[in-house]
This record gives sequence, C-alpha cells and structure tokens, in this order.
Amino acid sequence: MLKRRKKLIEFTETKLKECHILVVGDVMLDKYYFGEVKRISPEAPVPVTRVIREKGTLGGAANVAHNLARLGCCTYLCGVVGNDHHRQSLQGLLDERRIDSAGLVETPGPTTTKLRIIGGHQQMMRLDFEEIEQADATVAEAIVRQVEELVPRTVQCVIISDYAKGVCTPDICQSIIKHCNQHDVPVVVDPKGANWRKYENAAYITPNLKELNEAIGSSVANENTAIRAAAQRIRRRYRIKNVLVTRSEQGISLIGARKTVHIPTYAQEVFDVSGAGDTVIAVLAAAIGAGMTASDAAYLANIAAGVVVGKLGTYAISKEELAAVLQR
Repeated sequence: MLKRRKKLIEFTETKLKECHILVVGDVMLDKYYFGEVKRISPEAPVPVTRVIREKGTLGGAANVAHNLARLGCCTYLCGVVGNDHHRQSLQGLLDERRIDSAGLVETPGPTTTKLRIIGGHQQMMRLDFEEIEQADATVAEAIVRQVEELVPRTVQCVIISDYAKGVCTPDICQSIIKHCNQHDVPVVVDPKGANWRKYENAAYITPNLKELNEAIGSSVANENTAIRAAAQRIRRRYRIKNVLVTRSEQGISLIGARKTVHIPTYAQEVFDVSGAGDTVIAVLAAAIGAGMTASDAAYLANIAAGVVVGKLGTYAISKEELAAVLQR
C-alpha cells in the first residue's frame, strides 16, 4: 500500500500536467442566486428572495473539463452552445481556467443553463434554459472533425460526457470511438439512459448503480458478486473493455476481462454527491492518459471522489489537494 501511494503521489505531482485530454459532451452553465427570505410577496403567495450574491460555475461536460484543468491537464472541450449571454458567462469561466474551447459549436438554441435561486440554505426554485434536440448532421460533422484533428496528434484520452441533452448521439459516439480505437487512444464514457449500444467498443464506461440498473433492465444488489456479474454482462453485450461502477457507500468496482477490483469508499463524511461522477471520470481518464494502470487509476479516482462528496456543491479537486490527501 505504501509503495502504491508513493507511486500515485509521483504521478499526481509530475505526470498529470503532461496529459492532454479531450472532453466531448453536453456543456452546461450552472448559475446560482443566493439571497435571504423575510417576507411573502403582496402580488402572489410566494416568498420574496432578496438577492445578495450570484455565482456561475461550469456544469455537465464543462465541469468534467474543469476537473481536468484543476488536475493540471491540458484540456480541450467540444460541445454545443447558443449565442446568448449565458454563453458569454460560460466562455469567461472556460478562459479563466485555460480550457481550450475551440471545439464549441454554436447553434440557434440557448446555451444549456441551470439557474438556481437559494433562499438562506434552501433551494427555492430552478430555472432551466435548454432545448433538448439531437445534434443535426452539421453539428455532428463539426464535432467529429474536432476529434479527428486532436486524435492522435494531441490527446492521450477522450471522454464522452453524456447528459442526454442531444450532443452524444449514436452516430457521434460511434464515430469518436471508432476513430480513437484506430489510433489506440482510449475512450472513457460517462453514460446516460438505457441505450448503451452507442457506446459499443469503448475502453471504459463509468456508470453509477442506478445507471447500471437501467442498462441491465433489472435491479442489481449493491454487493460485489452481483455487481461483477452485471458488469460482465454489460461488457460482453456492448464489447466494452472495462466497467467502473461507482457504488456510493460501497466504493468503486473495476471489472475487466480478466480482473475485478473492489475498492472501499474513502469518504469520511458525505455532504453532497453532485459532481462526484464528473470527478471520477476526469481523474480516471487523466490517470489512464498519463500511463497509469487501470486499477491504480480507479484507486486514485476513488480517493478524489471521497474528497469531493465531503464538500458542499459541485467541487473540482486540485492536483495539489489530491496529492496532499495521498500524503496523509
């Protein structure tokens, strides 16, 4: 264990910054208005929230890119945005984090945005700005072209971050996976929904227990034998090399053709699981891209997830913070 920890610390401190990762998927902006509630509106029986401050953060595939950037990776982002003020806010956050956003394709629809109104410590309302439409041929061509330009010339790993907002169509996913496989660049998928046929032949897929249940079509018990059996069915059905299942309080399981590894949770306290899946796939992909073994990459991703769920709100762990946790 000590030897592994030293190796992981060295990887975290020296190798991750040399890694180039491309994220393709559903890009979002998360906006928050924080305020106080002291009265009911005279216009309607609703609370009046006096806004004290506002905050914008990267969401969806953009949050995966944020995690990678915080790890020190050279990060590229490809997805769809609109021509609106939310896109301007999103662009500012990407530029601030030095995420290459040349792969963003502009469409007539809005930039997908989740706006939350928080009164005290209570979420009062969420407003969604989005149009869920499958990417058309023009958008698909632009996205696939970006992938072909970066693979294998620039990136060591590609992430498909599917939030079911229309970017990760079967044609786009299969074009990306086919091209990457031709050049021995691993594709790591964060899935959504029950149609996993579009992820066929990917190197890694990272479902949580709920997503695994949806793919199998039945309830899978959160215990080692059942998880392994379900993951092996998925592997064979969709010809996916490795399945990494995030299992909440039971930790993480990595199931491959010849080896299964069950890693107990690192989390000491769980405050908020939002964004933990983005952290897992970002750390896993960065570690794989940097040359780490699959089991060591899963171990590192589990450590990172344990830190993130101990924070309030969506949180991206830094390379320094991850190294510090490993030191302890």
